[in-house]
Amino acid sequence: MRRAVGIARLAIAAIGAVALVFDFDYVLGFSTFSTVNYFSYFTFQSNLLNVVVLAASGVLLLRHHVVGRFLVSVRAMTICYVVVSGIVFGLIVSQAGSHNYRIDVPWPSQVLHFYLPPLVVADWLIGVGRVRLRWRTVAFVLAFPVVWGVFTLIRGAEVGWYPYFFLDPAQVSGPLEFALYSGIALGLFSGLMALLVLVSRRRPWASSWGRVSRPERDPGTARGSAEPPAGTPDRSASAPRERRPQPSDRSGSAVR
Repeated sequence: MRRAVGIARLAIAAIGAVALVFDFDYVLGFSTFSTVNYFSYFTFQSNLLNVVVLAASGVLLLRHHVVGRFLVSVRAMTICYVVVSGIVFGLIVSQAGSHNYRIDVPWPSQVLHFYLPPLVVADWLIGVGRVRLRWRTVAFVLAFPVVWGVFTLIRGAEVGWYPYFFLDPAQVSGPLEFALYSGIALGLFSGLMALLVLVSRRRPWASSWGRVSRPERDPGTARGSAEPPAGTPDRSASAPRERRPQPSDRSGSAVR
């Protein structure tokens, strides 16, 4: 199972990398295209991170190494980022018609926004190489979106370009609408991450499929510290102790 999942993660990473390359090639045809603007999209950055994390965890599984808590935490946060990107993009596309403009979605963009997110969520549910995450990881997931948002607002004010309409002061009614959209986005990140942490503390689906039934141990856990199963007799207490011979047991008189 570990080998199969490792190969699957490498395949998904390769698909994501190909989609990023072709998506970049697609937007090159626009006269208003800017390379810096493209690399500033949250979708590009989150999917690039997704490719790196999937490739790293896939290689570790193929080499039979334990996937540590840090990498598992980063993978969970990356899943959160790509899923929220897909949700936001889907909402923007669905609402485009009501604002009298059309958004074309080429196949690379479809892969990045609509096909890869369900795959990485399914991988998380299967649970191969997954460890129990701490609840404080939910707070850490907000670090990257907040830093990205601050950078985008500062850069947008200088160059006059924003990747998403709700970040553009000219396209929202005021600070309240901006705060509303931002709060919804941060709530999505936090809520989804809480669900991923909850799932990590449950039994993986793979544990009911056969050989991958033992949960992954975190590298920080000492080996041999597990308690014996309930009902196992304590041999140290029930085993008879060896009786040492006493001087009086020897032949002849006792030593005085």
